[in-house]
Amino acid sequence: MGRREGKADIDDRIAEPAELRGLPQFSNTLLENINRRFPTRFRWRVTWFDRWLTQKMVDVVGNPPIRIYLWDNQEATPPIDKPLVTLLYHNRSALLKTISNPELHWGDLYCNGEVDFEGDLVEFMAVIYRGIKAKKGKRSLLRLMVVWLGHRRIANSQDKAHLNIHHHYDIGNDFYQLWLDTEVMQYTCAYFANPDFTLEQAQVAKLHHVCRKLRLKPGDTVVEAGSGWGGLALFMAKHYGAKVCAYNISAEQIKYARNKAAREGFSGQVEYVLDDYRNIGGEYDVFVSVGMLEHVGNRDYTGLGNTIRRCLKPKGRGLIHTIGRNTPGPMNAWIERRIFPGAYPPTIREMMDIFEPGQLSVTDIENLRLHYSKTLELWLRRFEQNKDQIEAMLDSKFVKAWRLYLAGSIAAFDLGNLQLFQVVFTHAGNNDLPWSRAHLYTEAANQEIQQASSIASD
Repeated sequence: MGRREGKADIDDRIAEPAELRGLPQFSNTLLENINRRFPTRFRWRVTWFDRWLTQKMVDVVGNPPIRIYLWDNQEATPPIDKPLVTLLYHNRSALLKTISNPELHWGDLYCNGEVDFEGDLVEFMAVIYRGIKAKKGKRSLLRLMVVWLGHRRIANSQDKAHLNIHHHYDIGNDFYQLWLDTEVMQYTCAYFANPDFTLEQAQVAKLHHVCRKLRLKPGDTVVEAGSGWGGLALFMAKHYGAKVCAYNISAEQIKYARNKAAREGFSGQVEYVLDDYRNIGGEYDVFVSVGMLEHVGNRDYTGLGNTIRRCLKPKGRGLIHTIGRNTPGPMNAWIERRIFPGAYPPTIREMMDIFEPGQLSVTDIENLRLHYSKTLELWLRRFEQNKDQIEAMLDSKFVKAWRLYLAGSIAAFDLGNLQLFQVVFTHAGNNDLPWSRAHLYTEAANQEIQQASSIASD
């Protein structure tokens, strides 16, 4: 890796969301002004201060076994025989941005080529997360500043929700088809009832697992909030005889789902509605939401609970499947701004704001954290297998951004920074409840696992 000429003059960033433009950006004003004020003869010269800042930066994340080279091609960290990764900073501006807010800016610097990277990206993210967690109690001024800068929330009103979903899910169905499963097109955690399942088998097993938790039966009416590409709704109709009304605000996903339902002859049994969950009408036997709560925002949980209480029949059952946390905290700042605008992973306690005000009783909770880590590993493997095609469809920065997002997510689930909750609930006065969890693991359930096993492997 070597320094490229004129890199300091390149201002080629991933587009910043409109809601952030005009906000005071510490790293883009004060620190860049400091860099510009360096006398010209020092602009490209590495000083003792640059090396001191580099060491301080590494110290903040727990001194992981990494090598960092600066723009003079000289190592700025203590020598390491077997470094986990090697980084090369091409200019002082990139270093200062990382110092000011690594969680927010490092991703952009990597994607834009201002920082070169060699090594295992998943392991790198894991060791950084470990270092940050180990130093969590040390409230240095630098750490407080990083938290404040990186975690300014993006609002998630109904209008903003449409923009946020469009940002992520309307990239194009062709893109997602390159690396999601080919059986039911699921962009949520799979269920590895058998650890050797392929992605297709595990996603089908997940849908059965959800349906069994809801005790779904022929003739049940179901409303789904956030239907993705329609896989769950179509599956419920096809395999369990349910009639499903699925709400989604992604136009690309709704179009895909409607076309598939029509091709398979289920248009009369599954309705895909292009609308916000807040506008759900009617009453249903079942409410289900898989992978939508992350986009709702905890300030809107009471409103979601009101919607559920209004649309769920007295003996109705419900299930919410969501990424979460053990303790309150925002989504990674870079992922929230570049990948999932407005995202927020809740704790179980925070999720109770959905249920408590409307007298909804939680009847079962399961954590599938490691299942999501394995799902992400398979997604990343397929993503890398198709990276050339993805780059041709989009560009190299996009490939780097999504590689970083997937790798960082694997590390977050592996380390327990993120969880995956499935929460089953009903009205408080409903006594039509199972006496055990046996219905989840009966002979019929085992037959479903065998069905999943018969699906073509990777």
